[in-house]
Amino acid sequence: MIYQSQLMKLLCVRTIKSNTVNDVLVCRDLNSAAGTLYTVLAVKAHETVKLCLEMFRMRGISEKDVCVHSFSDQGVFCMVFEYKPERPLSDFYTGRFYTLQECEAICVQVIMACITSGLPYPFLYLVLKQGQLNLSKDHSVYLGYQIDLQELDITKTERDCVVKCAGILRGLLKPKASSKAFSYRLLEKKIDRRSYTSFTELYKDIRVAAAPEKKKGIIKRLKAWFVRRQDIVFRILMYLCVVLAVFVLVSVVTQLLFGDVPWLRLLFNGFKTIGTESLTG
Repeated sequence: MIYQSQLMKLLCVRTIKSNTVNDVLVCRDLNSAAGTLYTVLAVKAHETVKLCLEMFRMRGISEKDVCVHSFSDQGVFCMVFEYKPERPLSDFYTGRFYTLQECEAICVQVIMACITSGLPYPFLYLVLKQGQLNLSKDHSVYLGYQIDLQELDITKTERDCVVKCAGILRGLLKPKASSKAFSYRLLEKKIDRRSYTSFTELYKDIRVAAAPEKKKGIIKRLKAWFVRRQDIVFRILMYLCVVLAVFVLVSVVTQLLFGDVPWLRLLFNGFKTIGTESLTG
């Protein structure tokens, strides 16, 4: 499948979602020498296309202000976003291994990702509701756009987004609920009253209630180091296992062919004679 405009020629390399309203595709731009990848929302339902355009108009912006490119082709409205690897916050966040300060720092990253996205609130609400928050290896947070537009409701406001975001932050801080996490308790109270109305207010609450930075013990630092580099550690262990397996296999084959293992004989026979003295009599 190829979608084409005057600027781009997008070849679908992977379909992430597909329904009667929209497809979510990972596409390669054939007009780019580097073969750059993009996330493409291909909206097929005409009513949903109208809702999307109305959503942008209500915010006083164009869809081109929040995505790389937008165009229509073959009766489909395409919104093109920069592609970033999927690292869902729900899968890569391990709050029980982080300090309270690290958890709160990630919460701030979530808020900042929402504030700086520039997305219309109905669109941002879907991003939050459908788990499109990603956690990079350096603990920065970025948004994904692999959303199902069947749930699009253009009446959603900043307040709806902030309440949804506050609920996500409460879940991130829950592992630290018993660690004098004032930020968690503040979120609990204000979420129950639905008193949040803006991201600025939520940001200030997390910053003000955040625990003071303090030096971590050696054990916690080692745990944090392992969690941040667990991909590399497991990769090294895998390579070591492969090398060990090859070594064992070669040893078994050598034993079957020659009756013993030459390098083991060399190792042990080397100790039978020291200088001019034989240890075997």
